[in-house]
Amino acid sequence: MQFEFATATRILFGSGTLPQAATSAKEMGRHILLITGSTAERAEPLRQELAKQSIETVPFAVSEEPTIDIVQRGTQLARSEHCDVVVGMGGGSVLDAGKAIAALLTNGGAPLDYLEVIGHGKSLTQPSAPFIAIPTTAGTGSEVTCNAVLGSPEHRTKVSLRSPGMFPRLAVIDPQLTLDLPRNITASTGLDALTQVLEPLVSKKANPLTDAICRAGLERIAQSLRPVYQDGHNESARTKMALASLFGGLALANAKLGAVHGFAGPFGGMFPAPHGATCAALLPHVMEANVLALNARQPDSPALQRYDEVAQVLTGNTQATAMDGTNWVHQLCAELQVPPLRDYGLTEAEFPTLIDKATQSSSMKGNPIELTKSELVEILQRAC
Repeated sequence: MQFEFATATRILFGSGTLPQAATSAKEMGRHILLITGSTAERAEPLRQELAKQSIETVPFAVSEEPTIDIVQRGTQLARSEHCDVVVGMGGGSVLDAGKAIAALLTNGGAPLDYLEVIGHGKSLTQPSAPFIAIPTTAGTGSEVTCNAVLGSPEHRTKVSLRSPGMFPRLAVIDPQLTLDLPRNITASTGLDALTQVLEPLVSKKANPLTDAICRAGLERIAQSLRPVYQDGHNESARTKMALASLFGGLALANAKLGAVHGFAGPFGGMFPAPHGATCAALLPHVMEANVLALNARQPDSPALQRYDEVAQVLTGNTQATAMDGTNWVHQLCAELQVPPLRDYGLTEAEFPTLIDKATQSSSMKGNPIELTKSELVEILQRAC
């Protein structure tokens, strides 16, 4: 057995840990590009802590999922202001933008020089500038991954900038930062977290270390996603979801994902849909398609036994089967009012293009079984 496990240099988890990010930043540099979402005021406590450490901050807002142009502008700003550290405080879009900007600061050039598929695909040869990742949602796990997903409106697609040198220098996960998340974001990011501990567990690249992390994440989500959706200020549930999100990031960076993310990446490039909401709309239908396909074509597959295990963890019933788990997720998505993909503009006319892009994605290659074109079409029909 051989496998590799890599993650952020340092992970700091716990309620009230945000101020420690400033102390650590002082050891990395004195001029920070501080990347936030559209509401920069949320980062004001951090900015004040940085000021106490005599650290200058240059603000940069990322109010949408990052594009090549946004990352290019952020990199130019960081260079012109002589920033030597990048801090991202926000959701997955902010953290991905931060990882990309930190990488370009030390490697030079433009994003298209390094991007997969649509770019030149050059390797990032230099480690990124120090990057501190501070998530304010519980879903993406981007604080402990070494890639950044960037949109290209021109190509109607999303592609990854990736390198082992892109892992954050520090990840600070403070569950208190998620207490004010609105219900719809709690739902979509929470279901993204569920997807990211489920897909690696059944993937073709699962390993014993990611297995343990995924199982622990599934348990916490089963206990906490419904309660935190009902009461966003339930700090105990928020803490469990923040930890499960972290586990998802650790798992996906070291195993593989599957058909949910295989579809979600290109879908986000084609339509203005949040990544988490896309995953949420697809998850129960991909689960069902995988279980049916495995039963029909590979009934002895270990992945089928793992789907049984997923069902038992989610339902709390030790006798539950894979389809019981699928039904549990269907019901959860209904309770959390997950919008269908048609709400973002998907029609059957776009199915062939989306399926073609999805089948070429690296995530689809991790799916526990190769799905047929008709099975992929059926997933999209049901998710619409």
